Amino acid sequence: MEAYLKWAIVALLGYTFVAPLMKAATVDIPSTVAALVVNGVLVVASLGVIAYFGIPVQEYLTHPRAVYMYAAGICLTVGILAYYHALSTGPVSVVVPVFGMFIVTSSVVSALWFADEVTLRQMAGIGFAVVAVYLTAGPGQ
Repeated sequence: MEAYLKWAIVALLGYTFVAPLMKAATVDIPSTVAALVVNGVLVVASLGVIAYFGIPVQEYLTHPRAVYMYAAGICLTVGILAYYHALSTGPVSVVVPVFGMFIVTSSVVSALWFADEVTLRQMAGIGFAVVAVYLTAGPGQ
């Protein structure tokens, strides 16, 4: 198995518990406070990994591609704050499938942006994903 697939599985396993834990937390805690704490943990962990591996940071802050990093930070901020708020106000069984469509939309944007070849099989998968979200989170679910 490719190393990136192993990391993707670790990400899947870790992220599986985010929505239920955030839903439980935001019963009494405002979603913005929960976002601050959760992402604070992420920042501390990232700093620990950077320190452990001795990765320089300063040179990347002005790197020619840093603009993408900053734009991704803005998009992540909007996405996560909205996601956590949705979790605090709606059922996980509806919010998560709708939010999870970012996997499809990210793939489509990346295919267009990087001119990746999109096969008929991949298009069918996107179609099935849309149908799956509609069936799990659509009206009358």
